[in-house]
Amino acid sequence: MSSHPRKGHGVAFGRDDGLAIPSDPDPITGLRFTIAVQNGGEARIDFTALRPRRLALAAARALRHLAAPGGPLGARTTVMAYAVAVPKFFAYLGECGEPVDGIGALQARHVDRFEAWLEARGLTRIHLYTLLTKVVGVLRQIAIDSPDEVSPDLRDRLRYVSAKPFQHSRPRDAYSPYVARQLRDAARDDVAAVSRRLQEKPPPDPDPVLRRMQAAVHAIIEERGLVRHSEPAFTSLYHARRRRGWPNDHLADELHGRRYLTRDDVVPFLVLLALETGLEIECCKALTVDCLQNASGGTVEIAYLKRRARGAEHKRLRVRDGGSTMPGGLIRRLIEMTAAARRYHPSESLWVYCGIGTFVAGIRHRQALVDAWTRRHGIIDDAGRPLRLLLSRLRKTHKALWYLKTEGHVARFAVGHTPEVAARHYADVPALRPLHEAAVAEAFREAVASAVMPTVLTPDQEATWRADPAHAPSLPGEHDPAMLLGGKQDVWLASCAGFHASPHGPAGAPCPLPFWGCLECPNAVITARKLPAILSFLDFIEGQRRALHAGDWAVKFGRAHARITSDVLPAFGAAIVTEARRVLAAEPVPIYLPPEARL
Repeated sequence: MSSHPRKGHGVAFGRDDGLAIPSDPDPITGLRFTIAVQNGGEARIDFTALRPRRLALAAARALRHLAAPGGPLGARTTVMAYAVAVPKFFAYLGECGEPVDGIGALQARHVDRFEAWLEARGLTRIHLYTLLTKVVGVLRQIAIDSPDEVSPDLRDRLRYVSAKPFQHSRPRDAYSPYVARQLRDAARDDVAAVSRRLQEKPPPDPDPVLRRMQAAVHAIIEERGLVRHSEPAFTSLYHARRRRGWPNDHLADELHGRRYLTRDDVVPFLVLLALETGLEIECCKALTVDCLQNASGGTVEIAYLKRRARGAEHKRLRVRDGGSTMPGGLIRRLIEMTAAARRYHPSESLWVYCGIGTFVAGIRHRQALVDAWTRRHGIIDDAGRPLRLLLSRLRKTHKALWYLKTEGHVARFAVGHTPEVAARHYADVPALRPLHEAAVAEAFREAVASAVMPTVLTPDQEATWRADPAHAPSLPGEHDPAMLLGGKQDVWLASCAGFHASPHGPAGAPCPLPFWGCLECPNAVITARKLPAILSFLDFIEGQRRALHAGDWAVKFGRAHARITSDVLPAFGAAIVTEARRVLAAEPVPIYLPPEARL
């Protein structure tokens, strides 16, 4: 290119301008090294104990390439997971008894036998598959780095992870509304208590000596941000309190907690934020001080980073804004509470608080802190046992509560996901199974209630109908109640309110159904007078059960049998049915069956 390009003049390139300067993409040659991870942080890897050394060097180089800019490994935790999986493969090679001095000696059988080796050690298929995926991924990268050294047999094996079927993991469950209410109430109480602690001044100590010592310690905190345990002012206060019999277990936290958030305060804020927004817990931890954007109409957008959404990591979620119990107000309060610590420990992270003798940016909580918080509030699970809170389940809990609030309306429930993903990952969870089972049962009840059924009149209802025909039930067709109940419009199993107005045939035409179709017809009116005929037909179809194949009998008489035994006879009661059987025994009712019905 020309050495001095000027405005208005064309740029000229020479033959050598497009030549890339050769560079060594991987200058590290040892087995103890540090990887600067793409998403921040460093991963320290130590493969010095792995043998054979030549293969260990190839695996180390492959891991560095996988974690390089643009590579598939972007998070420190993922890189460290690979660093844990690779030594397991070398442990297998050391036990297999075959001499393997480098990548050229590896064959497909080594990968297959490594899978069997893991399985023999009791690993579940899910855990085994995750380890095997990482080892195969490293071997694939070695095949790319050293294509001439990999045998064709191994190259063919690296086309797939495992020949056995993949076992899907059990979906993470949500906490029940009972547990969620305990968590939300405890977190809100703690957030309010922290706000009061930072805003209110502590009452003056009645002991003038301790009051002067505390003032000296607070002056150091105001000047330097923190007071060390080795400071003379702190040790003097510590020993003075001990001489008076006062507890000193959390003295440093008490002193710094008047100005800053402490590591114990982070847990309730994190729990409440996850429950109110439904953000993934790793996204909550990665929020920054400028995450609130585009406030409008009582809402605000939370800009967050979801690293595992490759290609769409930067996302936004619109939430309610306003009071401190709303997501937007909660984040604003966090920003205010961390401002004092941010003066001494500048950071873009939303979470800046006082740890043990130092300021911390970002959340590096231990499960022990979460367990201590739930234990302090006495939070229990549905079985009454102390709850072991897993923060990763809070997103599912938020989704389950929203699902209950929207009554399962997928269009309203699927926020941030397609309806298919929302239904599969957040609606089909064990915590919502009772709701789904109740909905199915209710649907069946509604279907039965809305099914086409005849009108069944008990003797008391029949007497009421005769006494006041004007208030008789509305039935299709033109009918006279007196004629209907008097037998003028009888068919074999019922009285028919509209033999020429059947819902199963054209208007004006006779009913086309067989006689037992009355049991499924809204025109039919069944009274106690028809019970002997119905019982006679029931005896007939019970006899046919013994003569016909079970499937044929179910197709021909199953619905009629169920209607008689489940709906008609129970409506009359045992006494009336017994009397009808006595009448049937004394005067048998002819069975009006066509010949084909007897086959």
